[in-house]
Amino acid sequence: MTLTDFIATLFFHVDEAMTDVPKDPRSQLWPSELVTIGVLYVLKAQSQRRFWQWLEANYLHLFPALPERSRLFRLMRNHQDWADRFLSDPGMLLVSDSLGVELIHPRRQGRSEKQVGEKGKSNGQWYVGVKFCPLLNFDGRICDWDAEGASLYDGDFQWMLSDHPNEPKLVDNGFHKAAKRGGDCENLIVATTE
Repeated sequence: MTLTDFIATLFFHVDEAMTDVPKDPRSQLWPSELVTIGVLYVLKAQSQRRFWQWLEANYLHLFPALPERSRLFRLMRNHQDWADRFLSDPGMLLVSDSLGVELIHPRRQGRSEKQVGEKGKSNGQWYVGVKFCPLLNFDGRICDWDAEGASLYDGDFQWMLSDHPNEPKLVDNGFHKAAKRGGDCENLIVATTE
């Protein structure tokens, strides 16, 4: 399968899920084209500039109405809620754990005023980045997720668990959160693993 075939197949599946989203008359791209480009950007894992240059140089025939780079990434940022359409349904058992994603080396922390991420510790290593917490169903598909600063305590992801009150959940001990002083001690965790 060539990359062009992969992009066409990906577009077909995305378009099937986006049939009820109308096209803005001012927009050059259809919503399914924008989501397909967003998925390609995540899979390609390059900078915005390099990704846009790659897309424009090689696949402009697939996306003839491709806007300029800053406009394209502004559109993807504004419509990132469309990604929630592709989350799986929760099943009879949910599993969750957080992991640290390093965005820059800790020695480079504080060099930029626009720094993304915070300093945190994951698996005994310091890193500067974010903490990613997916909620997986029994089939291993993501049904909810959150990403926060690296210094966030795992127990602060309990809002995500409380959105699914009827399903049993498997999480590690980091998700336990002490009740606030004077509040009710409701335990949202059904089972824990060591």
